Amino acid sequence: MTFADLGLSDELLRAVTEAGYSEPTPIQAAAIPPVLMNRDLIGIAQTGTGKTASFVLPMIDILAHGRSRAMMPRSLILEPTRELAAQVAENFEKYGKYHKLSMALLIGGVSMGDQQKALEKGVDVLIATPGRLMDLFGRGKILLSGCSTLVIDEADRMLDMGFIPDIEEICTKLPANRQTLLFSATMPAPIKKLADKFLSNPKTVEVARPATANTSIEQALVETSSRGKRETLRKLLQADDLTTAIIFSNRKTTVRELAESLQRYGFKASQIHGDMEQAERIRELDRFKSGDINILVASDVAARGLDVKGVSHVFNYDVPWHPDDYIHRIGRTGRAGAKGKAFTLVTPEDAEAIENIEKLTGMKIARVGKAAPTEGDAAPAEEKPRRERTSRGRSAERKPPAERQASVEKPETAEKPARAERPRREDRPRREEGRDDRPARAERRPERHDDRRFPPAAEPADDGWNGPVPSFLAHGFGTTGE
Repeated sequence: MTFADLGLSDELLRAVTEAGYSEPTPIQAAAIPPVLMNRDLIGIAQTGTGKTASFVLPMIDILAHGRSRAMMPRSLILEPTRELAAQVAENFEKYGKYHKLSMALLIGGVSMGDQQKALEKGVDVLIATPGRLMDLFGRGKILLSGCSTLVIDEADRMLDMGFIPDIEEICTKLPANRQTLLFSATMPAPIKKLADKFLSNPKTVEVARPATANTSIEQALVETSSRGKRETLRKLLQADDLTTAIIFSNRKTTVRELAESLQRYGFKASQIHGDMEQAERIRELDRFKSGDINILVASDVAARGLDVKGVSHVFNYDVPWHPDDYIHRIGRTGRAGAKGKAFTLVTPEDAEAIENIEKLTGMKIARVGKAAPTEGDAAPAEEKPRRERTSRGRSAERKPPAERQASVEKPETAEKPARAERPRREDRPRREEGRDDRPARAERRPERHDDRRFPPAAEPADDGWNGPVPSFLAHGFGTTGE
């Protein structure tokens, strides 16, 4: 099957051919005809199958007839992230170059004034993230009553990011008589409920079962330690077949630190994450696409928004928190029928997360084998002695558990040697004679009493005075004993 068999216009076929495509992917072949027939559609396809073109191409032909009006877009495409919105805009520019269609990008991180000016001129295609669209709608700067086509892209990602209430509100502001297209890699219950509520008799197109990984991607788990992750990654990045790679991490701070570490080791690496300004993120992404850098460290904000040809490797520096994110991360490679490799660095603490991923994908991911402890890695507890502090503040090696146990376990019949029989230090000769010859404690040191606080214990009372005789008694009465 060719694109000409799908009923697209000659101008559109010319643009597709110039873009280097001759045959549609399965999702494109299944989705384009019903969209051209103005039917609602549910498209379930894994990342990297070309589903963006499956709604962009027919929309260009549909919108070729008609005229836009100020502040009233004729079609609306909702995307969860700025990167995905920018990617869809690139597709419209590439495939619609022989059509006179106006387009506006409504995303955060960009001047709202410029976006309002574009809307005031009238646009055929509005590509927006839900947050910025609701903000502009609340200001009364946009009307959705003239929108005849709605596309909800990456619906499961919208669910993860908490956009479903916004989407429901947006749908209530659109005309009831419209065409709605919903695309998702998975179909959880909330997305199914959303589709049942806002789509009318939709045609369901499913080219792969939900949450399956692309079979053209070679997957593997690389066992390592928490402290040995960076060196393990550097060794993997030295593979001969690596041309370009994307490294995913769960935290923005890890993205920054890892990118800086790779740069210090001489890798051509850069980073993109949510704390960066939109212009800066676009600049670094352009550097990656142009080949100025060949390693891009990214957070999950880019997991579904990167569409770069020729990415040979994907590395999960951190195992993703959500199993669905694993599918979208590794989908950055092996796109459009190409081969790709995806490596995930795992530690013993990641066992449960890996189990959930394998349960979702329905496949067992191959283990590369436990990596040898690398420089800077923490050695196993039974191999690396621990340092302890002595009573004098000096550090000393702690004995292995077996030796410590042997040192405290003594036969019950063994008698403790007398203190006098123990060897003495040569610098203390006075103890060499033993403690038995030394006088008792009471004999060595006379008793000292404080009459005011601790009077001495008295002998049994004899009803007489047993203290010193006062002088006035001695002189007044005598001491002759008369």
